[in-house]
Amino acid sequence: MSDSIEPKQKFPKLIVVMAFDRDESGDLQPVGDPVEFQTEERAVRTARQLAEKHPGVIAWSREARPDIGEYGEPTELYRHGDVPDME
Repeated sequence: MSDSIEPKQKFPKLIVVMAFDRDESGDLQPVGDPVEFQTEERAVRTARQLAEKHPGVIAWSREARPDIGEYGEPTELYRHGDVPDME
């Protein structure tokens, strides 16, 4: 009899990049809406390009099951400059 351990089920990942600029008061404001990517590598590459133009950029990912409202803890993939705390 073999004891098999089922691997932990992997859920789809939500992979996002956001850029931030400062407004007239010096507060960080998002530049447009967050942009979703299919791979972490592509998100990091895009975030690095955006870092040349914006004072703050972040790329992050987390497991997501939006159909039932479940989201895992975010994992930071790349950060440049000033970025608001992730909630």
